[in-house]
Amino acid sequence: MLNRVRSAVAHLVSSGGAPPPRPKSPDLPNAPSPQTAAPPEAPRSPPATAGSGSAAPAKTVEARASFSRPTFLQLSPGGLRRAVDHAGRAVQSPPDTGRRLPWSTGYAEVINAGKSRHNEDQACCEVVYVEGRRSVSGAPREPSQGQGLCFYYWGLFDGHAGGGAAEMAARLLHRHIREQLKDLSCWSSQKEVTHESLVVGAIENAFQFMDEQMARERRGHQVEGGCCALVVVYLLGKVYVANAGDSRAIIVRNGEIIPMSREFTPETERQRLQLLGFLKPELLGGEFTHLEFPRRIQPKELGQRMLYRDQNMTGWAYKKIELEDLRFPLVCGEGKKARVMATIGVTRGLGDHNLKVCSSTLPIKPFLSCFPEVRVYDLTQYEHCPDDVLVLGTDGLWDVTSDCEVAATVDRVLSAYEPNDPSRYKALAQALVLGARGTPRDRGWRLPNNKLGSGDDISVFVIPLGGPGSYS
Repeated sequence: MLNRVRSAVAHLVSSGGAPPPRPKSPDLPNAPSPQTAAPPEAPRSPPATAGSGSAAPAKTVEARASFSRPTFLQLSPGGLRRAVDHAGRAVQSPPDTGRRLPWSTGYAEVINAGKSRHNEDQACCEVVYVEGRRSVSGAPREPSQGQGLCFYYWGLFDGHAGGGAAEMAARLLHRHIREQLKDLSCWSSQKEVTHESLVVGAIENAFQFMDEQMARERRGHQVEGGCCALVVVYLLGKVYVANAGDSRAIIVRNGEIIPMSREFTPETERQRLQLLGFLKPELLGGEFTHLEFPRRIQPKELGQRMLYRDQNMTGWAYKKIELEDLRFPLVCGEGKKARVMATIGVTRGLGDHNLKVCSSTLPIKPFLSCFPEVRVYDLTQYEHCPDDVLVLGTDGLWDVTSDCEVAATVDRVLSAYEPNDPSRYKALAQALVLGARGTPRDRGWRLPNNKLGSGDDISVFVIPLGGPGSYS
């Protein structure tokens, strides 16, 4: 594990010298800005050099409001034009001529088929240096100056109702995580608190602070909408997968599928939502009921017995229908059509601070959680081969692709490459995106079985867990 940390430091040095100076707070980033472009009618070239966050506030707002793609894609002006083409839906990946992503990570993305004007997915991949927390006097708390940690970071952010929240999270969330991890420098062993639980807590806190920053800046910086967030942190031999939303991650290890996240939707979080509606009925505004019925209750059914379930129930029972049961259900619909307050289909994520029920002033944010579920995978417990990978995908992938189909694609694509060929993981990411997108036909984008392909934005990271190039 120590060697991996050293190799991380070496990676930082080889890519530009000493670690970046500590910013005053995550509110003032100094990381490279995402690659930006004007609206599709007139794409502009990417900047010659990455931004440093020191531009005038007005220009910063303008950049955040414009369409952007991850900087590591290194898109040319032509690439930017292809990135906004809903008809062609070209798959975009980092160029082979550029510096590879950490661990030879593979990445691919494609825009939606017209669902929204822009690709509202965003992505980030970084090696982040964590300085030790300093004491009040300014002296480091570590035994020797210059000590710190490095962590590897991958993030997918699926925006909705605009791309502002996803773009902001892609720029800043890893900085909030870095800020929280500084407290690890003063950790001392205690029975109740493990190192792992401190990392999990740091990630959870970072999500909350990111959400609070979006609330503060949603007007001045045009942070519209919200986003699901799926983040991976590798630190000291362990992989932490944090998910808030309906993106998902799986490990494919020796053909075995290991789920590393679950979707957070109105269906999967029904009881949490109902409990909140029960405890705080004022949030329902007299317009909704926290109870669930198999179907919408009609006025003529008053006084009749009907199946229902509340916040305490996993099964169903009967109750006599009363007047308040005629209100619209807090959770309605099934599967991908399930909605909270008939408005939003995800229950965890960042942003959405301005979201209201349609034709109402009733806010929905109180029912949405910014906290992720964090799952931990210990890389040191297994001998991983080059074909063992962690696959991250937005819902554009998982809506039309099963875990087993992803595992089959992993086996098919990686077996066609030499184990030490670092380009194999980009090829796998592209294959997964192409497989979910399908091919254009008379009746839309279709899969080989003639079912509809994904019309959503699709973004995929493939992170190798073993073999040459890992951990460096």
